[in-house]
Amino acid sequence: MKINEKLFKTIIDTAQDCVFWKDKDRRFVGVNKAFLDFYGFESDEILIGKNDEEMGWHSDPEPYKRDELEVLEGKNTYKVRGKCIIRGEERDIIASKRPIYDGDKIIGLSGSFVDITDVVKRANRLEGSQVMYTMDKLRRFPFFDKIIDETGLDELLDPLTGILSRAWAIRFVQSLIEEKTPFTFSIIDLDNFKSINDSYGHSAGDKVLARVAKGLADISDGFGLAGRFGGDELLFIDLKNISFNDKKKFYNDLYEGSFALRINERFEGGEALITGTSGCASFPEDADNFNELFGIIDKMLYLGKNKGRNCYTIYDESRHKDIEIRKLNKDGLFSVMHEIREITEKEKSVEDKLSSVFPILKEMIQIKELLYVNKEGLMCGTKDKTICENAKDIEKIVKGDIYNENTLEPIKKHSPVFYRSLIKNGFESVMVVRVKKGNETIGYIVCAVRRSLRIWQDSECALVYYVSGLISQ
Repeated sequence: MKINEKLFKTIIDTAQDCVFWKDKDRRFVGVNKAFLDFYGFESDEILIGKNDEEMGWHSDPEPYKRDELEVLEGKNTYKVRGKCIIRGEERDIIASKRPIYDGDKIIGLSGSFVDITDVVKRANRLEGSQVMYTMDKLRRFPFFDKIIDETGLDELLDPLTGILSRAWAIRFVQSLIEEKTPFTFSIIDLDNFKSINDSYGHSAGDKVLARVAKGLADISDGFGLAGRFGGDELLFIDLKNISFNDKKKFYNDLYEGSFALRINERFEGGEALITGTSGCASFPEDADNFNELFGIIDKMLYLGKNKGRNCYTIYDESRHKDIEIRKLNKDGLFSVMHEIREITEKEKSVEDKLSSVFPILKEMIQIKELLYVNKEGLMCGTKDKTICENAKDIEKIVKGDIYNENTLEPIKKHSPVFYRSLIKNGFESVMVVRVKKGNETIGYIVCAVRRSLRIWQDSECALVYYVSGLISQ
C-alpha cells in the first residue's frame, strides 16, 4: 500500500498524540485533529503560517525556539519536558521533534507532544510520601488490572502509608466476594497509638503508621494487599493463607519475624515498642457476605484487645460463634466497680475478698490467675491453691502503687526471687498493685498471664487499684 496524501491525513488524524509540522522558518504548515482539539481550534487556518511566538503558547518562548533551530540543523529530540499555555492555563507536556528532509536538504521539522499535566500532579502529590504498591504490583490482581489505567495510582493509595485507601480496599474485598474468590480478611489496630502521638507528636504517629504499613506490604508481597481503614486501623486481604494452620503460621511470622509489629521505633526524645492487635476470618468458610465477614473480624479484634492486646485472634466457629465480649468502657467500668464493692463487703479476709472478685476480674481483664503477696512475702494463688511461692523481694520492683510490665526482664534484674516464682508457674507478664492500710503496705495483688508482651491498659490497672483499696478495709 502506497502512502498518499489522503491516507497520510487519515493516519495522522487518528493519532492520539498532538502532531504538527513546520517549514524551515518554524511556521506551521499543518497539524492533526488531536492538536486542534487540544488547543480548542475548529480548523488549522488560525495557525498556518505562524510560529509559536506569534501564537503566544509559551511564557518563555526562547528555549523552544532554540530547540527547533537545533532540529532544523539536523538534531533529533525525544520526550523533552516543557510547558505551554492553553486558554490561560499552563500545562505540562513532553515533545519529540525531528527534521524533515527533501533529499539531503532540511526543509522543515515535524513533531508531536502529549499532555502530562495530570501525571505530574499525581507525582507531586506522591513525592516524599511512601508508595508501597506500584501499578505493576497492583496489576497482578484482576480487579485493579481492569481499572488502574483510568483511575490512577494516587486515587487508589492512602497518601501517608502508601497502601490502599479505605474505599479501594473495601471495593477489592467486595469484588472478591462477587467473584467467589476465597481469601482471608483481617483488621489490625495499633496498640496505644494515642500515647505515641501525645508523647512524641503526630509526626511520630505518622512514622509508626508508615513503618507498619511497609512491613505488612513487604511480608505479603505477591499474595496480599494492605489498606488503611482509618486512624490507626489497617486492613489486610490475603489470597494465599486460607486454612487455619496457614493463617496461624502467617500471623506467627508477622508478629515474630517481620518488621511490622513488635518493633522498637526511635523518635526524637525517646522510643516505643510498636505492637498491634489483629482479628481475622476467611471467605467463604466463615462468612459468605461482606457485612457478616467484617462483623466477625471486628469481633475478633475486640476479643484480642480483651486478651491484653499485642496478639492475633483467628476466627474458629466452634469457639467463637456464640461468644459475647464485655467491653471495659467508661459506663461498664462504673457498674463493675459497684458490683465489686457489693461483693467484697460481704467478705472479711483479704483472701476471701480476692476469691470473690476473681471471676469478675478474670472476665474483665482476661487473666488466668490472681495472686496475693502478704506482708511476709509469701505469694499464693486465688484460683490455684497449690501456688505458694516466695516473693520477698517484690518491693524492690514496685516503687509506686502500680507496676506493670509486658516482659519479666526488669523483674529478673531487680527482684530475682519474685522472678523465679513467676517463671516456675509459667507466668510471663504481670501487673502488680500495692495494697495499703494508711501509709503501711500490707501486701500486693499480682495479676499474671502466661503470655509475654501483654499490654496492660489504664482502665485495667485502675480496676485492680480499686480492688486493692476495697480489700484493705
